[in-house]
Amino acid sequence: MRSRRRLLRAFRWRPICVLLAALAAVSTLSAPLVAQSGRAGSTLTGIDVLEQQGFAPLRGKRIGLITNQTGVTRDGRSTIDVLARAPGVMLAALFSPEHGIRGDQDERVESGRDAATGLPIFSLYGQTLRPTDAMLEGLDALVFDIQDAGVRFYTYLTTMGYAMEAAARRRLPFFVLDRPNPLGGLRIEGPMLDRDRLNFVGYFPMPVRMAITLGEMARMFNAENKIGCDLHVIAMNNWSRADWFDATGLRWINPSPNLRSLDAATLYPGLEILQSAGISVGRGTARPFQQFGAPWIRDAELAERLNRRAVPGVRFSPAEFTPDSGLHAGERCQGVSIAITDRSAVQAMRMGLEIAAALAELYPDHFDVERIITLLGNAQTVERLRRRETPESIVRSWDAQLEAFRRVRAKYLLYR
Repeated sequence: MRSRRRLLRAFRWRPICVLLAALAAVSTLSAPLVAQSGRAGSTLTGIDVLEQQGFAPLRGKRIGLITNQTGVTRDGRSTIDVLARAPGVMLAALFSPEHGIRGDQDERVESGRDAATGLPIFSLYGQTLRPTDAMLEGLDALVFDIQDAGVRFYTYLTTMGYAMEAAARRRLPFFVLDRPNPLGGLRIEGPMLDRDRLNFVGYFPMPVRMAITLGEMARMFNAENKIGCDLHVIAMNNWSRADWFDATGLRWINPSPNLRSLDAATLYPGLEILQSAGISVGRGTARPFQQFGAPWIRDAELAERLNRRAVPGVRFSPAEFTPDSGLHAGERCQGVSIAITDRSAVQAMRMGLEIAAALAELYPDHFDVERIITLLGNAQTVERLRRRETPESIVRSWDAQLEAFRRVRAKYLLYR
């Protein structure tokens, strides 16, 4: 009798399970939170789901694809190649973000032509940062497929936002092929971007680490910025908010030349803010974003000072290096190497503030803390550092604004 009841309950709920699966495959702004089936290690990104659907949402359309080397299927095929061969789909133009279509440039990128397909490649990090009307001429839709770093000042976010604005202006549907946030979808960190500092490294007022995917972010941009884009998110299958990138089973592809591992990506939000204040963050070395330094730092002194602070999840050791490119290229730098001892405990932004506070205290003639405003983007946080408030108290001062952001963010989440 009990078995019969269980069987009846299973059949009663079956239609709801089918509905949830459909919502996970294709979601739009009005879609509710999607419960993910399956388990970590088998994540299918938006391009994989689109292929499973037989490319139905794009059939009959001439499309422009915004992508780079990270746009690949789970088995490693380029999204460019997949869409170029997709039945009923006409891939007509390519668009490249910062670092170019192959992700190997650290300078302004020129437009060109793709050798394999013969398609034009329009640079969105060259003479213009936005798709122009001429670039969009003859297109029926834009498709976005790029792996993000999960950090506010990573420019792929702004490229997506600008492209959505251009699509809305031309009344073109905009499709986001969603990908995992490599840092997971739970921990939110850092101060909010001041509204008067919106720019190419800060498209939307949000914290540095915002714990949402690009698809979710597109939904938020579209509604909160009132873009009015005809937005379609092709959601992932088998991704949970608790999943870091190495839980997905997907192959790590450097999203930019110096972001070469998940460990580097974990530390990146806290270290990158230091570069504008004259600190090498390891560009031009074998360990970018896992070490930092400058010619005027005394490595043992700084490492000892930071370890005394017991920064969660990391350990510091003295390091020397000579960058062969980037800031302080060719100069012998002393600094600190960072080892992650407990990734779940790492607070990258707390770490960044600890480093900035130590540099300001030990080397006041060389380190100007006010210069970190460029990427940190929050004047009050910089002022608190200048007044020598403790990093812990500064982090606590963000709580109210982060809670307000969580309430906004919750409306656009697609995954549990």
